[in-house]
Amino acid sequence: MQATRIIAVRHGETAWNVDTRIQGHLDIPLNDTGLWQARQLARALADEPITAIYTSDLLRALSTAQAVADATGAPLATDTGLRERSFGHFQGRTFAEIEAELPEQARRWRQRDPDYAPEGGESLVTLRERVTRTAHRLAAQHPGGQVLLVAHGGVLDVLYRAATGQEIQAPRTWQLTNAAINRLLWTEGGLTLVGWADTQHLDNASRDEIFT
Repeated sequence: MQATRIIAVRHGETAWNVDTRIQGHLDIPLNDTGLWQARQLARALADEPITAIYTSDLLRALSTAQAVADATGAPLATDTGLRERSFGHFQGRTFAEIEAELPEQARRWRQRDPDYAPEGGESLVTLRERVTRTAHRLAAQHPGGQVLLVAHGGVLDVLYRAATGQEIQAPRTWQLTNAAINRLLWTEGGLTLVGWADTQHLDNASRDEIFT
């Protein structure tokens, strides 16, 4: 089977990103900066040969993906397998609030305990299984093509680790920038890394366009 090229993108910025408030499965929209980032992403990918676009059904990802679909004409479909990690009762709280109110749970989360799941949420092991299974399923449908996956920070983190052989509990040393372009290659043997955290389309653009 031929390889499938993957462009993986984290959604544009939200107000809760700025506030360091845990979103998880809560449906938070893009803020003005996030909408601008989505437009810049769409411009950067407008001439890419994209076979299909798959996105988390959460609004912040769907709005980002829709901008690219409008620019490229590529077909767009939602997939709940690309949703952010469910953080259960952490959702809606800031990092600081969790540290203050739930110090022992915060410690296990901070130390990346693979089997720890916030009440009502997912563990890292569960997230990894969901994301890798979804990426394999979607990529396998487009051998020789290129797909765009629009998702969330936790999803992008899993994809990076899978492509580089990083353990799930290893400290993160790579960026998960909103609306950055990340490139991977999928074969039946798994994922490999091609390029990561390309933000040229954001760095070189005029911020004056945010509110236009």
